[in-house]
Parts: sequence; C-alpha cells; structure tokens
Amino acid sequence: MSAVLRVRDLVKSYGDRRVLDGVSLSAGPGRRIGLVGENGVGKSTLLRVAAGREDPDSGEVVRPDDLGVLDQEPPFASSAAVHDVLEQALVEMRAAQARLAELAAQLERCPEDPVALSAYGEVLEWARQHDVWEVEHRADLVLERLGLAGVDRSRQVGALSGGQRTRLGLAVLLLRRPRALLLDEPTNHLDDATVEFVARHLAALPGAVVLASHDREFLDAVCTDVLDLDPALGGPVRYGGAFSEYLVAKRARRARWEQQYAAEQDELAQLRRSVEVTARQVGHGAPRGNTSKLAYDYTGSRVQKQVSRRVRDARSRLAELSAQQVRKPPEPLRFVRALTGDAASSEVVVQLRETVVAGRLQVGSLDVAGDGRLLVTGPNGAGKSTLLRVIAGDVRPDGGSVQRRQGVRVGLLEQDAVFADESVSARAVYAAATARRPGVPRLVDLGLVAPADVDRPVGVLSVGQRRRLALALLVADPPEVLLLDEPTNHLSLSLVDEVEQALVSAPGAVVVASHDRWLRRRFAGSVVSMSEGVVRA
Repeated sequence: MSAVLRVRDLVKSYGDRRVLDGVSLSAGPGRRIGLVGENGVGKSTLLRVAAGREDPDSGEVVRPDDLGVLDQEPPFASSAAVHDVLEQALVEMRAAQARLAELAAQLERCPEDPVALSAYGEVLEWARQHDVWEVEHRADLVLERLGLAGVDRSRQVGALSGGQRTRLGLAVLLLRRPRALLLDEPTNHLDDATVEFVARHLAALPGAVVLASHDREFLDAVCTDVLDLDPALGGPVRYGGAFSEYLVAKRARRARWEQQYAAEQDELAQLRRSVEVTARQVGHGAPRGNTSKLAYDYTGSRVQKQVSRRVRDARSRLAELSAQQVRKPPEPLRFVRALTGDAASSEVVVQLRETVVAGRLQVGSLDVAGDGRLLVTGPNGAGKSTLLRVIAGDVRPDGGSVQRRQGVRVGLLEQDAVFADESVSARAVYAAATARRPGVPRLVDLGLVAPADVDRPVGVLSVGQRRRLALALLVADPPEVLLLDEPTNHLSLSLVDEVEQALVSAPGAVVVASHDRWLRRRFAGSVVSMSEGVVRA
C-alpha cells in the first residue's frame, strides 16, 4: 500500500543550530514507526513539522486530510462540554452509518445501480476499518480505561485538570481512528494498566502511526518499525521490527561500525608507513656489481620511477581515505575501575533493622551485599527515594538502625542532581571530584556530557544534563554501594541501554529504584516492593 504520510529531505534549523538535516520518513497503513534518539536530536521537531505546526526550511511533507495529532494541550474550546467533544469525534462514524442506511435503501429500489453499489462498498469498507457498529461500546471502554469514566460529560473542558484534558485528547484520537496519527510522549502521566490498554488499541489501528516515547515497553508493544535519528554511518537509520529487534540490529550495526573503523585505521597506518618508509626503500642501496654505468643508469631510472609511482599511489590513497574515513564510534559507557577486597564480596555492607522515618518509611530488615543487585519497586510516593537517601546517609531515621561497613563509600544518583557551586563548569566539577583518582578518562570521553556543555556553568544545564554529569562522577570513581533513583528518567533510550549494560558488570553493590517497566521486567537480582513507605521483600 502507498504511504499515507510522507516527509522527504526535511531540513529545519533554529538559529545556527540545524536540528533536522535531510530526514525522510514514509508511513503506510498499518505501519507504526517509533522515533528514537538522543535528547535534542529532533524527534519532537520532526513530529511538529509533519503535523504542520511548523514549516521546514526545505523539504516536502505529504499528509492526509484526517491527520490526528496528540497535543500536550488539546485544541478543545474551554467552554465546550465533554459530551460535545466526544460527539464531534464520532461525527464521521455517525455519518457513515447514515450513509450506509441511505445507500441500502437506494439499492433495495434499484439493486443493479452501479454507482450505488460502488459507493456502498467504499463506505462499508471504511465503516469496517473504523468499527462504527461498536462505537458506543468503544467510547465507554476508552473513557473507562483512560480514567475518564467518572467525569461528568456535561462538564466544561476548561474545568478539567491538565492530565484529564490530555487523556481526553488521546481518547478522541483513539475513537476517530484517523488515517495517520502523530503522538509525542503519549504515555506521560499514565499508569501501567492504562499504557498497556493504549498500546493494544494503537496496535489494532488500520492507519499509520508515528510516535516518540521514552517508554521502551510501549515502543516494543506498538512499533512495527523504528527510525533512529542518532548520528550514525549514513545518517538516520530505519529498522524493521519492534523495539527489542531494533536493539539487536543496532548493536550489530555498532559492531560493524567498530570493525570498519578499526580496518580503516590499520590501512591508514600502513599507508603512512608506505609513504614515509616502505616505498622509498625499493631499490635503494643495491650494489652495482659488474653492471655497466649505462645499464645501471637505465635500471636505476626505472626503479626510481617505480618508487615515485608507489609513493604517489600511497599518498593518493592516504589522502582519499583520510578525507572519507568514518568517525570513531563513541566509547560505550563502562565503570572505570574494579573494587577489591570485602567490598566486592557477598558479605553484607549495609544493614537496616527496624528503620523508621516518621510518616515516610518503615523497614523491618534489609541487607545489601557487597556484590548484590537490588531493585526497589512501588508507585510514586511509596517511599523509594526516601529509602535510598536513608541508605546513603542523607536522611537520618527516627528509629531503628542503619549500619555501613567501615570504609564503604555510598554514592547516590538523585532524580534532581544538586551541585554545591552552580557557577562552575561541568568540566571543573568533574576535575575537582576526580583529582585524586589517577587514570580516569576525560569528561568528554565518557559520552555523558556533550562537548558543547562541558564548559557551561552547571546552574544553566537542564535536569537531564545535570543528571548525566552526576552519573559521570559515579562512573569515573564508582563507590562500593551505588544507589540509583529512577536512573532512566531524562536519559535517551540509547544511553539508558548503555547504563543498564554497564550495571551488569558494575563494581560493588547496586540498588535501583525504578518504575520503568522495561528495566523491572529484565532486572537480574533481588526485588523488594514498597507501599506507603513500608518495604516488603
């Protein structure tokens, strides 16, 4: 089937920063394309341009008339009633039902009318795709699963909360079933059950879907394709399959990139040697023996020409390869050093007994081994962050005990990283923290803080950039006990994957508090759940 949504060679800049550079995308019926890539790489920009919310600097966009777009603030009049918004979403389906009844009556009078037969077939196919006969049931189901069943339908949209308005906008799109649908972070502020419902609904749509999301489980359940906007060999790459298949394919592509880079570097080294040494050694220093001077001059001239040709060829190839060589793949994230002694053993390094923080936390017994892996789960407000801060020593309990083995360092990655002096640069913060640790890599070499950000004051960095800097400090000088509070928040999917891969071989103990479904379902270690501040093993 032909594409219902197509963008070709899109270019979009803001000031002197080019966000999209020749990006193309084609989505046909039944294709659901997930946009992934580093924060700021252009996912939301691509969606806004595709939706017509912004004009590209150059390029072409072809979109259907019934394009559906999920806006952060849905375009409903504040004075409109919820009932009216829902009825407007069903106008086309009501019209299809009425048109089918009209054509059926016409065909009863004239069964062989070719125009009526053709029109009836077209409308019937559209009605089947949009499931118009179940629309009332679907409307009730969608509202219930999106948490809107209890909302008075006579209530004005302006009286709804921001979250309710967003969910109402999503409900309208799910009911309309447009030919193409654009979604930017559709799972924000939805609980697990609601996200799973939305995923199932989107997967059943007949039209095209293009979406950006940080929810890997959601992407895996919905997507038939993934467009990776991160810089790579040849630019943005489209992968067929779900998100899990994309990860496998991307790692294989990364391996090929590394192999090509290594092969080119070997060839460059050989060419430089050939230009500087090898080519010039041909024929030099050979004894004349009894050869006549005339013969020697002839032979020597021929050898010199051969040398010159080889040098020219080597220089030409060296110049060509130097200009076209692939850039070095960024180093994957890894912890810099290993631990020794008891800290890396299975002996207990942190112990909590009858630990209480009034109104926030209650722990009967919890042990953290030196090589342990512990996942803390629970809804927002359950006390996960408080537990980590108690283990770190940032919060003193009102009762019970927290014991740490002597000499054990505890490091905490908080959700909102705070630095003592926000006027200093990220580079200066990193240098001061690692000054006494020989052999640590440079901050830019870790791949966590962009080169353009390393000399900016930490106070002007975004939440995500500050978290990356805080993570860099822990990676460069890992503590014996590493605590991570929602480590996947504010990080790109590629970086999240690297963090999770690095944690497998991280030195010392690792305690993670997370609501991330992808991380939770694949975590290899012990799990404790929390509810209303109470830890349950």
